[in-house]
Amino acid sequence: MKIYKANKKGMINYLLLVFFLLPVIVVLSNQDSFIKNTLKILPLFIPLSLLIWAYLDTYYKIEKTLLIYRSAFLRGKIEIASIREIVKGTTVWVGLKPSLATKGMLVKFNKFDEIYIAPVSNEELIADLLKTNPKIIVKD
Repeated sequence: MKIYKANKKGMINYLLLVFFLLPVIVVLSNQDSFIKNTLKILPLFIPLSLLIWAYLDTYYKIEKTLLIYRSAFLRGKIEIASIREIVKGTTVWVGLKPSLATKGMLVKFNKFDEIYIAPVSNEELIADLLKTNPKIIVKD
């Protein structure tokens, strides 16, 4: 079993900063209201907690013949033998995307399924996938 850390560069860091500063700014702008009722600020921490969960819990691993992905509530397993093609160095904005960064790789498997993942090293993960399934087509 080998674990591949997720690439955490880019937009996710800015989103974390914004959602961390948002409650602080709201409280500072209207302190009297929040001193009387501190529960009003709780909803502002929900997006921050979801982002922190994804930030800390995103990784990929190869376990025997499976590629396992996990990103907060997005979890799944892909049979490496069913992977047809990998497009590396790309970015996908829609679809199943258990990743935190751009310039990852699009994994096409089964007949029409695809998933976008962004490990720290695309090349390392691709090399390990090719050891299990040398029929995978890799495109740049």
